[in-house]
Amino acid sequence: MLSKPFWKDALERAVKTAAQTAVALIGTGAVGIIDVDWANIASVSGVAALVSLLTSVASGPIGEPDTPSVVRGDHAA
Repeated sequence: MLSKPFWKDALERAVKTAAQTAVALIGTGAVGIIDVDWANIASVSGVAALVSLLTSVASGPIGEPDTPSVVRGDHAA
């Protein structure tokens, strides 16, 4: 779990989660770009990224070695 590939994958997941959260929050505003509450979006997206990292760490001992996934098995199929 402390390997470079694990943390690379976990950070990628966290960044994607933060971006998806930000897009979802921006989309719900339906206002101009100036009217968006950027501080709130950054805060909520940051929490989502942190939860993603914690989920990856919790999943580390369960799934494939050196990945933050709980899925085991052949990923090539």
